[in-house]
Amino acid sequence: MKKTVATVLITIGVLLGVVAVSIGIFFGATPAGKQIIVDWKNSLKTVDESAYETRRKVEDTCRAMIASFNSDKLIYEQYKESEVEEERSWANSAKIRANQTASTYNNYVLKNRYVWSDNVPSDIKLQLDYIV
Repeated sequence: MKKTVATVLITIGVLLGVVAVSIGIFFGATPAGKQIIVDWKNSLKTVDESAYETRRKVEDTCRAMIASFNSDKLIYEQYKESEVEEERSWANSAKIRANQTASTYNNYVLKNRYVWSDNVPSDIKLQLDYIV
């Protein structure tokens, strides 16, 4: 009985060894095996590059919207109390544009926040406040 168990275990060990060597030879010495490894590595590289490109695009878009918002806010602050009616009109238009940008920005950040994995760059705000 003990010889049978030992024989079975040795046979399983030999079979596993043969399978491991066969897999090693397939992936290391055959063109098909090497191509599988190359394709796998390329797919990993593509995923990494895609994630980086997405993050860069989101950050660039956020920075552009922040700059637009700040520009309109400055125009509003400059002309809101002007004695000239036309300049107050500029201030009102700038306020409307700034609030539209803030709304768009807040929704954009909400939809794309996943790209930062809770590691938001210091120059990116999670929310722009509306001008009241």
